[in-house]
Amino acid sequence: MAVYIDVIWALNVLFDSLLLFLTAIILKREIKLWRIVAGGFIGSIIVLLSVTPLSSYSSHPASKVLCSVCMILTTFGYKRWRYFTSGLLTLYFSTFMIGGALIGIHYFIQYDPQLTENVLLESVKGFGDPISWIFVMAGFPLAWHFSRKKLENMEMVKIQFDQLVKVVLTFGDYSCDFSGLVDSGNQLYDPISKMPVMFVSLKARAENMPQEFKKLAEEAESLIMGEGEISEEWQNRMRVIPCKVVGQEHQLVIGVKPDSIVIQTNKQDFVYGKGLVSFTMQQLSADEAFECIVHPKMLTGQKQAVKVS
Repeated sequence: MAVYIDVIWALNVLFDSLLLFLTAIILKREIKLWRIVAGGFIGSIIVLLSVTPLSSYSSHPASKVLCSVCMILTTFGYKRWRYFTSGLLTLYFSTFMIGGALIGIHYFIQYDPQLTENVLLESVKGFGDPISWIFVMAGFPLAWHFSRKKLENMEMVKIQFDQLVKVVLTFGDYSCDFSGLVDSGNQLYDPISKMPVMFVSLKARAENMPQEFKKLAEEAESLIMGEGEISEEWQNRMRVIPCKVVGQEHQLVIGVKPDSIVIQTNKQDFVYGKGLVSFTMQQLSADEAFECIVHPKMLTGQKQAVKVS
């Protein structure tokens, strides 16, 4: 029987790419197509090595783990250890889930009574293979715990994804957009004007932001104490707001009033004109899923809802 290694390799590239694509869907990560294909290509190298003198090394579990690590790094990159391990474990979860489904469908359609008889006869003799029993006893709790944890994490990612919005801020002729998370725990208001406050992180894009934005984020304390300088236009936009954070009872932050705040969801655009923005250099999301924390008041009350076409 002829074996076409190029066909097997091409199928492996396709299947590995689909598994990486499924991993990205589960984790709600937006990844470019070429990175997914590149990760699938790296995963298929094991197939090519299987027909070389290195086949004994490529089939080793350590080689497979190393290949999986390279696939995740190529597709998602490395931002943090938790970000990386989440991608790696979800890739394994997707692989086992798809593999188990394929095996189940195969034996559901194609039943071999001779194989079943042989398995039952071996099981009667001394309770079956002792290694299999040890594997099942140790592997089942681990698999159950892993599946439960991953499903819980997937649900948390889904909840967070449903709360993600796009925020467009306008200051005069300048507009910028950020990915935001609607957080019901953010209940900060300006005590005088009663306007809600949104927190925006400039850490990931400080080089591309106007100097006034960076000054408000980096020199907030000196501006509050009157030691820093900023243009009169921005002074008119500024508000000093007291707030409470973990570990500190009282803290002052600077909020600035944009000309408009547009919050874009999957169904509607909310135009909110009476909000404040507090810029910070602190990273708000460990995996960079969002750049600002949106006050829930900005999605209710005085707003104009515009249908998205």
